[in-house]
Amino acid sequence: MKMTKTIYLFLIFVFLNACSTSDLKKVEKPNIVWLVTEDNSTHYMNLYNAGGANMPTISALAEDGIIFENVFSNAPVCSVARSTIITGTYAPRIGTQYHRKMKMVKLPKTIKPLPVYLSENGYYTTNNAKEDYNFIKEGKVWDESSKNASYKNRAEGQPFFHVQNYHNTHEGSLHFNKEQLIDGLELNNLDSIKPFPYHPDTPTFRYTQSLYYKHHNDVDKEIGKFVKELENDGLMENTIIFYYSDHGGVLPRSKGYLYETGLNVPLVVYIPEKWKHLNPFENGTRTPTFVDFVDLLPTVLSIAGIKIPEFLDGNPFLGKDLKKVNLEKQDITFGYADRFDEKYDFVRSVRKGKYKYIRNFQPFNVDGLYNFYRYEMLAYKEWYRLYNQGKLNNIQSQFFKTKSSEALYNISNDPYEIQNLAEDVNQQKKLEEMRGELENHLDLTNDLSFLPEPYFVANGLEDVEDFSKNHKKLIKRLRNISNLVFYDYEDVSKKIQNALNDPNPWVRYWGLIICSSFGIEAIENLNKINYLFEKDLENLVKIRAAEYLLLNGQKINNEKIKNLLKSAKTETEANLMLNTLALLKTKNPSYKLELSKDVFPENWLPPIRNENALVNRRMNYLTNNE
Repeated sequence: MKMTKTIYLFLIFVFLNACSTSDLKKVEKPNIVWLVTEDNSTHYMNLYNAGGANMPTISALAEDGIIFENVFSNAPVCSVARSTIITGTYAPRIGTQYHRKMKMVKLPKTIKPLPVYLSENGYYTTNNAKEDYNFIKEGKVWDESSKNASYKNRAEGQPFFHVQNYHNTHEGSLHFNKEQLIDGLELNNLDSIKPFPYHPDTPTFRYTQSLYYKHHNDVDKEIGKFVKELENDGLMENTIIFYYSDHGGVLPRSKGYLYETGLNVPLVVYIPEKWKHLNPFENGTRTPTFVDFVDLLPTVLSIAGIKIPEFLDGNPFLGKDLKKVNLEKQDITFGYADRFDEKYDFVRSVRKGKYKYIRNFQPFNVDGLYNFYRYEMLAYKEWYRLYNQGKLNNIQSQFFKTKSSEALYNISNDPYEIQNLAEDVNQQKKLEEMRGELENHLDLTNDLSFLPEPYFVANGLEDVEDFSKNHKKLIKRLRNISNLVFYDYEDVSKKIQNALNDPNPWVRYWGLIICSSFGIEAIENLNKINYLFEKDLENLVKIRAAEYLLLNGQKINNEKIKNLLKSAKTETEANLMLNTLALLKTKNPSYKLELSKDVFPENWLPPIRNENALVNRRMNYLTNNE
């Protein structure tokens, strides 16, 4: 019997409708794995620099993948870098730039963590095990996130996104004691170790570097076990594997600093034959393409065939329809450094091609400003001691000296950033170009760090988008004040005086920072600065006034400092004020604060404050109790 046309079409419709909920709807997607080590830059790996640590597992992945030579973590510390990765946004734009978080920010409604996008599109998402984000997690972020999290718990045939974290190379692994150092020096031949030019060439530094290389070897073995497990599970041909570090480090002057050793991280991506159409590069090659951590989220979405939201800050470097020729024109990256535990600074950077520009917004600071966790490393302690004993050369000493407002480096000729070209008359055009690149970036991101962290914590955590919008004009004004440092003092003295007399406390605050940046040149404002220290209604303005006075040889009664600290309304405010006093002590080890911890509430100090007791760390240092 012949089927009528109507019945025929009806059966086709039924068949297609049934298939739409099964096989026809399914589009195969690759599994994606991130293998993440902690605290290591390209400078410590033989894959990037001869003489570095050998990592044969990573090298083997590179044979069937791509080595990215210019990958940057945006921030040189864990929680800020990881917050950048998981949101695909620059941290100072959304308030996630401070490490450790005293309080966490609520993400803007338009921003989702990466696993959420993937889960919404059928992926099983697992994280083993580190998160360390500076924002509030709302709702379900991961299917599993723990030390036991495994992709093996997914549904049959379900694609997965898995992150495996390795801690062997973390900074804490170099916190050995003097007895362990003695044993290490006896058991190891350190002749092959070549310290970086800004490090003193001592047995302590050589052993620290040697031990760090060993930790690289150890972590590579752990990664090898995981890759072998993927092979045993028959997953290698359907899995794209990323290997990278969460930021640079961790020998002194790397982690926590916007030098290349703190930012330039390894990235190797293994792409099996089945998914080579998602790879604009050739397997087994290197590429100079610049990649930022903000690019990781859109890249994963691109690989997974998920539409990339417009409000992200990054761009994909892998995925369908991307062109190598276009990607290799990408040659710019931005970095940011704010608070690291109890240590405050405010530094921004841009690298474009071979040139690197660093802007120090508080140049009276020193890189070597005391930080409890950093100084747990014997190498840090020895470096500081040798400096105070006058036993370092100029390059080795710079870490403990006042910084310049801006620095320019040619990375091709000066990979360790020890020759500042900012004063070179032949480099002024390049300096202005790089300064302009950073200014445009700060304008586009509306960098929230121009407002002090305590003010942001009190007013911006619940709705950072609204806070940013409402403060945009003020932030631009504060940036303009910060840029007065580029001029001769006499040409901007009137503008500085106007800032010191402004009704807005944050304008006065930045006016004082600029006075401290000019130093003794700004002494004509002494009476006004004394008045602000004595009478201003804003504690943070008072401490900036005290900062200028103390840095420029003026005496302040200890009781007045004590009363100022006692007036701190929050831990965050107290910690920022204590930073000024820690700077004075770092510059002058004989400086001692004659006061006890009872100036602060008990719940800011141990044992009540068990986690992130940053005020306690600063007080221990200042009162010589540790």
